[in-house]
Amino acid sequence: MFRGVTILNLDAKGRMAMPSKYRERLQQQGNGELVVTLDMNDPCLLIYPVPEWEDIERKLVRLPSLNQQAMRIKRLLLGHASEVELDSHGRILLPPALRELVKLDKRIILLGQGNKFEVWDEQTWNERREQWLDQPVTDEGLSDELESLSL
Repeated sequence: MFRGVTILNLDAKGRMAMPSKYRERLQQQGNGELVVTLDMNDPCLLIYPVPEWEDIERKLVRLPSLNQQAMRIKRLLLGHASEVELDSHGRILLPPALRELVKLDKRIILLGQGNKFEVWDEQTWNERREQWLDQPVTDEGLSDELESLSL
């Protein structure tokens, strides 16, 4: 499980150093091979260990090609998916096109989300987080799974 918020810096080449606490797990899960793609709803990137991504990819390719929403999802997630690999220093190169799309600058946020990571521009993350913190959580529109969750 990947969890927590880490503030990182991109180097001049667009590489980010994966925090050491995740490196061993990433080596075990997918031999340090990862897939980076766009998030469909927020201006951030998603990073999956290859085995996790392959499960998602199998489901995506089965979506109906005549359904416009399914095609949109496939185009965004599969079309922007890029394979990257941890180098000997535990860094990954975030593809320039993906960095541009979500406006990643020097300071970024790596956010553990269980089976994947999100990568945000630090300023964008801080703005969104403040918005989410200011919004009260209500039970309106919650799925059954969320309604039954007790913290």
